[in-house]
Amino acid sequence: MFGPIAETLETRRLLLEPLAVHHADEMADVLGDARLHAYIGGEPLSRDDLRARYEHLVAGPAPFHQESWLNWIVRRRRDGQAVGTVQATVTPAAADGPAAGGPAASVAWVIGMPYQGFGFATEAARALVGWLAGKGVGEIVACVHPDNAASAAVARRAGLRPTGEWRSGELVWRSVHRP
Repeated sequence: MFGPIAETLETRRLLLEPLAVHHADEMADVLGDARLHAYIGGEPLSRDDLRARYEHLVAGPAPFHQESWLNWIVRRRRDGQAVGTVQATVTPAAADGPAAGGPAASVAWVIGMPYQGFGFATEAARALVGWLAGKGVGEIVACVHPDNAASAAVARRAGLRPTGEWRSGELVWRSVHRP
């Protein structure tokens, strides 16, 4: 495994809890709204399919891959209600990339429909980006669909900036931290 290991993160209103397979039971409801897939494609997973996905994520990549998969369940601290997820894939930086000399991370966030509009995505993304930077991750990127204004606002508030680069039809947002 390459890079940092997920640990519990806390913000003023949220608890980011490292992903476990048993989270699939409660997350199937949180992530079960088809509207969440408007910009990312696909459709909601069944409880069993989500459990299988979480088993795969928790197991992590094959040992010969130089990356780590870090996943968290986002919870409200006041009542423990799961509201979404954040994730980061950490890889070694390219020798000539913006973060040469330090690892890089690709991040993403998903907040369930009933919990959107309360700033949870921004708060969780800021916590994730700050934690990664504190672990020596030099470059942090997120890919955001050009029509997803809410996610673009989260990226901006988390300290990422649009680059003009595109990956799979999504705009690349980037923040570079010197390790």
